Order: sequence, then structure tokens, then C-alpha cells
Amino acid sequence: MHLRQKLEYHYNAFDRTKLEPDPLQFLHMFNDERDIEIIGLITSVFAYGNVKQIENTIKKLLVIFDGKPYKYIKSFSSARDTKIVPGINHRFYTYDDVAKLLIILSKEINNHTSIKNIFLKGYNISDNNVKNGISNFSNYFLNSFNHSFGGISNGIKFMFPLPEKGSACKRMNLFLRWMVRKDELDFGLWNEIPASKLVIPVDTHIARICKQLNLTKRKIADWKMAEEITGNLKRFDPNDPIKYDFAICHIGIRKLEF
Repeated sequence: MHLRQKLEYHYNAFDRTKLEPDPLQFLHMFNDERDIEIIGLITSVFAYGNVKQIENTIKKLLVIFDGKPYKYIKSFSSARDTKIVPGINHRFYTYDDVAKLLIILSKEINNHTSIKNIFLKGYNISDNNVKNGISNFSNYFLNSFNHSFGGISNGIKFMFPLPEKGSACKRMNLFLRWMVRKDELDFGLWNEIPASKLVIPVDTHIARICKQLNLTKRKIADWKMAEEITGNLKRFDPNDPIKYDFAICHIGIRKLEF
């Protein structure tokens, strides 16, 4: 079977019934676009480590949010609410990192209403892809942390990666996939960005399988590998190259044959 046919087959096979286990499952718990967006960003920030770790952390946060993540973040009070956060940490994010994340998200949501408005400030439709948009978005938040707290921890730096420093920006590309693409899995809330501008979220599963499929010749899972894979996937669907991401990733996670 030709690679295009295989990719299309697996894309169609991984529908909503195959959603779990995946961080995306938490976004599908909500109907309000504001909730979907904010829980999407928060979920993507914590989307590293094994699936069970990710699920446990997000479930703890959902309990704190009491079913209304946007409302909770918008009205977050550092004096009132940070005492709840010490129950939340995730790998090398400390309790303090998580508390500061919620404080900054509250500040910026109140300033800009939505995450989309912040991202679009640094995005240019004439760019080849979302690289500069991600860089400007991450730098905006890093500057906000620095201005508010007088420094940036390693955990916070990891939350907001920079492609120009070589990071594949897997979690940020994942969040953008959820927000920009529109199908049974992804939400398509950000119509201002074409799906053709997205870059595949590269992790160990994507890197390994894409090497096997000759979609990349690079050895290191960095931004250049993400761009190379995306460029090769455009041969099969130039308008929506990363629609294959979910299937490729889950073939790796579930140890299936491609």
C-alpha cells in the first residue's frame, strides 16, 4: 500500500471512539469555547511524561476548576487560591511553578480576554509556518513571568519553549493543532490561522515512526525535524499536513504496526 493510502487509512481509523488515552480527551469535556481554549493550553503545558501521569495531573486541576476552567482562571486570586495548588506538581514543575502559571494566566486573560488574542498579536499570516508565532507567544509569557516575579524558573521556561533555541515545541504545536484544525478530534476555534501553517508536534513516538517511514532523515527530535516531517506530509495533504499526527502518535503509543 502506498504511504499516502496508509496515512489516510490510519487517519480515518482514529476517530472519536479511539480518543482515550490522550490529553485531548479533557478538552472534549467542555462545550464553551473559552473553557476549551484555556483547558487546552493548560493540558498542553502538562502533556509530557507518561499518559497516566498526565491524566492524574489534569484530573486534579479539573477538580480545582470545578467544571469552569475559564471562570476559575479569570477570577483567580493569588491570596485566596494558591493555597490549593500545593497538591499539584508534575515531574519537574514545582508547586510554585504551577501557582505562578495560574497567576499569569489570570492576569493575561483579564488583559486580553482570550489566549487566541495573545497568540495572534505575534502571528503573521505571511510567515511560512507558526514558528515566529510560537516564539513571540512564548516570549510574551516569559516576559510576563519575569516582570511579575523578577525571574523565570527552569520549569516555567519548559512551559513556554522557543523554536529558535532548537526545541521541537511539541506541546505548543499540539495546542495549536487542537485550536486550528477542525475535524472529529480537533476543534478549529482559531479560524485566523490556516491548518497549512501548522507544524507537527514531534515526540519520541512521532520521531521513531517518521524515521521508519522515511519522512525524516534527521536524528534529533528538534524543530528542524518537525519542519522536515511537516514538509514531507504536505506531499499528501498540502492544506492539512498534520491531520495524520494523532494516528501516527497513537500507533507509537499503542505499539501497533503502521
